Amino acid sequence: MATAAVIPSLGFAVQDAARVEYAAAPTLRFALHIERVGGGPIRSILLDTQIQIAARRRSYEDADRDKLFDLFGRREDWGTTLRTLLWTRTTLVVPPFEHDTVADLDIPCTYDLDVVASRYFDALGDGEVPLEFLFSGSVFYAGPEGALQTARISWEQEAEYRLPVRVWKETMEGHFPGTAWLRLPKRSYDRLCAYKARSALASWDDVVDGLLEGR
Repeated sequence: MATAAVIPSLGFAVQDAARVEYAAAPTLRFALHIERVGGGPIRSILLDTQIQIAARRRSYEDADRDKLFDLFGRREDWGTTLRTLLWTRTTLVVPPFEHDTVADLDIPCTYDLDVVASRYFDALGDGEVPLEFLFSGSVFYAGPEGALQTARISWEQEAEYRLPVRVWKETMEGHFPGTAWLRLPKRSYDRLCAYKARSALASWDDVVDGLLEGR
């Protein structure tokens, strides 16, 4: 009688985070340690990851609170409005390993400040951002006779990591040095172009300065 295969138990931990130097777009790379508890080979893992910002688990300076008004409202209401924010979801294929491995979890970043996570990161002056990683997907492993078997990974699998704010800012600065993005409706953009041409302004900085100064 064949012996039933033991479904692998996996453990996850985020060890580090750094900017991907030569990526085409701003990208953060998390070093994700994956362990088969008790040891043994893993054929591969199809890993779904959801990353959340645990906004309630850090303190905020007055300047941070002012910039976060759009997300959480007035300071006196933060007891009820400060909440966990979804950052992103991604899927990673982890190649075969024995016992444990470290996989590169690459997360593209955007400077589109209409995106909630980007507004949150951009508003912070310093410190760390508490992140929660929630994992699911499928793990592939060998049965007693060597046949390929698969099992689901429960969303109960989690890891935490405190991302230094400076790492996110360095990632964005590497692609957009000294600049920020502002998305406008096409109609508003056309009006700005007309104003720029009509006023004979050389740059968009001049356009913004002229509007702010009432010229």
